[in-house]
Amino acid sequence: MRGRGHRAGRAARNRRQKRESAVQSVSMCHQLPYVRLMKFLRRRGFASTPLQPALFADTGRGLQALRGIKRGQLVLSLPESCLLTSSTVLHSYLGPYIKRWKPRLSPLVALCVFLVCERHLGEASDWFPYIDVLPAAYTCPAYFADDVLAVLPSGVRRRALEQREAVREIHSSHRTFFRSMQPILSRPADEVLTYEALRWAWCSVNTRSVFMSHPSNHFLCGQDVYALAPFLDLLNHRPDVQVEASFNDVTRCYEIRSACATPRYRQVFINYGSHDNQRLMLEYGFVAPCNPNSVVYVEADLLCDVLRGDGGLDQKIKFLRENSFLHNLTVSSDGPSWRLMTALRLLSLPQTLYNLWKAVLLGQVLCEEREAWSVRTAKTLCQRLLQDSHAALDKISSLLKRSDQQVREQLHVVESLREEERCILGSCLEALEGAPGQMGELLSCQPRVDDAR
Repeated sequence: MRGRGHRAGRAARNRRQKRESAVQSVSMCHQLPYVRLMKFLRRRGFASTPLQPALFADTGRGLQALRGIKRGQLVLSLPESCLLTSSTVLHSYLGPYIKRWKPRLSPLVALCVFLVCERHLGEASDWFPYIDVLPAAYTCPAYFADDVLAVLPSGVRRRALEQREAVREIHSSHRTFFRSMQPILSRPADEVLTYEALRWAWCSVNTRSVFMSHPSNHFLCGQDVYALAPFLDLLNHRPDVQVEASFNDVTRCYEIRSACATPRYRQVFINYGSHDNQRLMLEYGFVAPCNPNSVVYVEADLLCDVLRGDGGLDQKIKFLRENSFLHNLTVSSDGPSWRLMTALRLLSLPQTLYNLWKAVLLGQVLCEEREAWSVRTAKTLCQRLLQDSHAALDKISSLLKRSDQQVREQLHVVESLREEERCILGSCLEALEGAPGQMGELLSCQPRVDDAR
C-alpha cells in the first residue's frame, strides 16, 4: 500500500509540473508602471530580486522566477522604508489631522484615508508608482452587485452583506473627519472621500497587506497589524506551497523565504494560510483551484428546514447552540465532518433521552438505527445543497449573458465557488453510499445507547 501510494503521489506531482510548465506567461517588467515601481523601490533601498512581474494565463498578474530558486533561499527582502504602514501615515501630511482627532481612528481607517488622498494627488503623490499598479476594482463581496450576492451560498451571502455594510459604516461614521481635512484637498472632501473611494482603499488594504505587528501609539486605537508591501503583494496564493514570511527585526526588512524549489520562469507563489475557498473569496476575492482545504458549510437554517417536523427540534438546536455546535458544520469530498455527524446524532435523539445529549457531543456512539438516521439526514442535506448549487449555476449562466464586464468578473468568481461546491457534494454523496455498512462494522464493537439505558 505504501509503495502504491508513493507512486501515485509522484505521478500526481509530475502531472502538476507538466501543467505548470505549459502555462504561458508574458513579462511585464518593461511596462511603464512596473518600471516606475522598481525605480521607486530602489530609491528606498530595495536591492535586486530573482523575480519579475509577469502576466500568467491561469492567475493573471504574478511574479516569475528569473532563475531557479532553491529550497530555503531568500526570495524577497523588502526594506522597512518600502512598506506603507500606520507610521508612514502618521509621519505624512495627514499626521496632524489624525493626531488631534477624537475619537481616535483605527490603523485600518488611517491607511484607507491615506490611500484615497494619495490617489487623489495622482502623479504628484510620492506613492504614485505603487498606487498606479493597484487594481482599479476588486472582486471582493464589498464590490458585488445585488444579482451576484443573490447567487452566493446562504452563509457566504450573509457574511458578504456584513462586509458591505461594514465598509458603508466606516464611510458614514467618519464623514466629519473627512471634512476636517478639506484644507489639504483640492476638491470638496465629499467628492474625494466617497464611499466608492473608501471601498477601493479598504479592499486594497484587506486583500494586499501583510501581517506586521506594530507598537501601540497614542494617536490610533485598535490592533495595528497592517503593512502594504509594494511588489511583494504581486505574489499569488497557492494552497500547497509553503514559505516563511515575516519582518526581520535585525535586517529591518520584510522577508520571504521559500520552503520549496521553483524552476526558472515558473510563477513563484506564497501561502496566505490554510483557508477554504469561501474564506479566500470573502477576504481576497478569488477561488483557488484544487484547494485541499475546501468544504461546503451546512447552515443551521437548512438543518431546521430539513427537520422541521421534529417537535423537539427547538430544544435540540438551543442545546447545540449553547455548546457551540451549530457553527463549522461541513462536508468535504471525503464525507461529512465529525462535527456535522455529531450534531446529527444528537438531533436523532428524542427529548426523552436528554440525559445522553452531552455524551453524544463528547463522542458517544449510538445504536445502528440512529446512526443510519444520521447518515440518511446527511444525504438529504447534501442533496438539498446540491439542488441549490445547480439552481445558482443556472442563474449565473443567465446573468453572464446580460451583465457588464465588472459584474461578469464577479460572477466568474462565484461560478468557480459553486462549481467546486457541486463537485464536493457529489463526492460526499458517493462516500455516504457506503457509510451504513462501514458504520455497522464499527458499531458492533461499541456499546449501544439502547443497552446503556
